[in-house]
Amino acid sequence: MTFIQPITLNANGIVLTPLDHHHEAGLREAAADGELWSIRVTSVPAPGETDAYIEKALEMRRLGTRFAFAVIEEATGTVLGSTSYHDILPEVKRVEIGYTWYARRAQRTHINTTCKLMLMTHAFETLNCNIVGWRTDNFNFASQRAIERLGAKKDGVIRGNSLRRDGTIRDTVMYSLSNGEWPEVRAHLQYLLNRPL
Repeated sequence: MTFIQPITLNANGIVLTPLDHHHEAGLREAAADGELWSIRVTSVPAPGETDAYIEKALEMRRLGTRFAFAVIEEATGTVLGSTSYHDILPEVKRVEIGYTWYARRAQRTHINTTCKLMLMTHAFETLNCNIVGWRTDNFNFASQRAIERLGAKKDGVIRGNSLRRDGTIRDTVMYSLSNGEWPEVRAHLQYLLNRPL
């Protein structure tokens, strides 16, 4: 049995459902909203690469190293982007959350906080993870701010450990949150989502 079983999560009008080939057209449209594939510090698929992106995610699911979700707007069924558990280490009960991207119209909304809250809740309270981690490009400052807003702690920087899509070598900023820190972070994220505007 794999550590992460197929599951659909939903909250605040957002559904996370296992990514599959039938999401291809919606994923392509979400990526086109802002031409997200042109951002050098992300892994968003270009229009002709969407099917291969999904196939790679499914292969990683079969290997037990990544579990990708489609992010869906519940009211309309519209695909807004994708997010994943990855670098899954069942023996130490650790997962990372990443490969996350949203259509431009979904950015700077409640969607990212909602998705992270669902994924962290499942990781800590169902999978009984000890640690949830994140990693991002050293030049992806927006991603670093978003991770820090979640309450994650910066672990450090791994220098020169992977290639960007343009062939340059990136440094990777690592973050984590422990299960002992989770109750306070959960309360804070729920407050952010429920506070009056």
